Amino acid sequence: MGHDEDKMDFPVHSCPGKVEIPTRKEQEALAELGKIKDQVRQKKAILERLRSSPDMREDENIAEIEAELGRLKEQWAVWDKRREDAAKERMVLLSQEQPDP
Repeated sequence: MGHDEDKMDFPVHSCPGKVEIPTRKEQEALAELGKIKDQVRQKKAILERLRSSPDMREDENIAEIEAELGRLKEQWAVWDKRREDAAKERMVLLSQEQPDP
């Protein structure tokens, strides 16, 4: 039972040669992307509430949250690139794609 608790939420399959699908690198990137997505949802919900508020003092908070959303977008791009690179690496290991020159 303890072993099952250690597994991540996405399916992991093994194939000949013991390459896990998704690979550990892909799993790590997907987990980080999921965390970022959750943070973006929370920030957007707060932003929506602030924008509907008639209080002009909320403008500063809106700017802070928009800046945070920009930072999260940059983080997303970094982790998405890592995910793509890990997927490419897996496909090369499985002889489904050629390595980049």
